[in-house]
Amino acid sequence: MKRILLMVLRNLLLVPWMWCRLCYHAAHPDKYSLEEHFKMLRFIVQRANKGGNVIVESYGAENLPEQDGFVMYPNHQGLYDVLAIAGACSRTFTVVAKKEVEHIPFLKQVFACIHALFMDRENLRQSMQVINEAADAVKEGKNVILFPEGTRSRKGNQLLEFKSGSFKIAVKAKCPIVPVALKNCFVPFDSNTVRPVTVEVHFLDPIPYEEYQGMKTTEIAEMVKKRIEAVVTE
Repeated sequence: MKRILLMVLRNLLLVPWMWCRLCYHAAHPDKYSLEEHFKMLRFIVQRANKGGNVIVESYGAENLPEQDGFVMYPNHQGLYDVLAIAGACSRTFTVVAKKEVEHIPFLKQVFACIHALFMDRENLRQSMQVINEAADAVKEGKNVILFPEGTRSRKGNQLLEFKSGSFKIAVKAKCPIVPVALKNCFVPFDSNTVRPVTVEVHFLDPIPYEEYQGMKTTEIAEMVKKRIEAVVTE
């Protein structure tokens, strides 16, 4: 990951402070509010982006529901996705992630700060428990991100099929769904280049519960995928 090395080298004087600060927040997740965690994280992301030749362009942030308690469903392009959304969105959120990424350095600390939930896709009972926990969090007024593809597409700006089970969280919480279209987010961390790159984060029009109420989760998944695909592949 040449770009990560570039990010570190260009912020060499700040890296020890930022790393210690991040680790302290991660070790004491309940000592700070989500807003305080995100203030710290966004500072790190901004410095890393500047050092790593990454520009994050945000579109449609005004489309986000005024009231917290919604689920964002982005397409999944790479390890940079969550950081791109954090840099583009002024709202706090937590993430439902696969357990395989739970111990990746840096992401591990970021996930601890945002109270991420980890899903074991091989364990149906544990997966349902996480879905219920995420739905309860949304009902309590938290915003949740879940990648419905389940894994990185590894096909650039092409989408994989959306897993219908991902949408059980929204159905259980009876909350707005916010489709999020990510473009070129695979480049920063998943390609062997340090050339300048612009990634795009598009927050699409939210889908209120009344619009998808009564639909099958397979139908919801297809509807959300089509809306995201129309932006990513244009």
